[in-house]
Amino acid sequence: MKTLVEGFTKQLQEALDIANAAVLTKKNNIQNIVVTGLGGSGIGGTILSELVQSECPVPIIINKDYFLPEFVNTNSLVVISSYSGNTEETLSAMKQAIDKNAQIVCITSGGEVKAIAEKHKFDTIIIPGGNPPRSCIGYSLVQLFKIVQFNGFVKTDLLNQVKESISLLDNEKEAIKVESAIIAKKLLNKMPVIYSLGSCEGAAVRFRQQINENSKMLCWHHTLPEMNHNELVGWVEKNDALAVVTFRTSFDYERTIKRYDICKTLFAKYSNSVTDITAKGTSKVEQFFYLINIGDWISCYIADLKNIDAVEVNVITNLKNELAKS
Repeated sequence: MKTLVEGFTKQLQEALDIANAAVLTKKNNIQNIVVTGLGGSGIGGTILSELVQSECPVPIIINKDYFLPEFVNTNSLVVISSYSGNTEETLSAMKQAIDKNAQIVCITSGGEVKAIAEKHKFDTIIIPGGNPPRSCIGYSLVQLFKIVQFNGFVKTDLLNQVKESISLLDNEKEAIKVESAIIAKKLLNKMPVIYSLGSCEGAAVRFRQQINENSKMLCWHHTLPEMNHNELVGWVEKNDALAVVTFRTSFDYERTIKRYDICKTLFAKYSNSVTDITAKGTSKVEQFFYLINIGDWISCYIADLKNIDAVEVNVITNLKNELAKS
């Protein structure tokens, strides 16, 4: 897994090459966008919706289930995102999208999704297969950028910002690894509590997922200001098993920052570990990729400290095998 994280910027460059070569057709009269996918294939949709919410004129809905929302129709753009092409839930949603005559674009490395897409002549972007889906977020996320940019849903040149992200991450590579190793030691044998300050929840969700899969640890995440209206009340007793990590960007709203500054005193009172991770970069895209990369490194370093295989996900494989029996 560390080798894959090490090659993240090369993946982003390859993803750009794929996006630039992709042949797509313009979609018409789109009233909503639904990105359907799970796990490493679905998190890109979550991040996309957050990155473009201030300029995309139609809602972007993320579907992580067998069933599409009832509103999906001929004026919906449904993006089928399945790295393997064989994700059970996503295939179910894909069949519903076909039945609803939605306008469909697929992102996959192959499998049933590719076969169905070829049969129906759907726009399809093929990405390289053979790796854990969670390690290929660059491939899928950049293709999502291509789809929304090609169809005119954003004016921002997201693909150019990916180029800038590559330069940023290459320049910051060693510093990111050093910081990640230090934070990993703080989180070892702890329960990470991950908070974002409203502007980067998708990156925080991604970090939680990487802690789950690479580090084989439970943790949770929440976001400000929402947690101020519920979870904050749970901070009432000392628990040194908890380790708070916050994801911060230069786009955090000033009132949310004020809220966090007040809350941080409370977190420090009841936990002996509070770590702020501040994104570097100019654009939101750069800062998201920075947080994704540092989170990936942290999860891998924790796996090293625990002397476990970050790649292995036997419990998920066993679940799929049991499901396949029925």
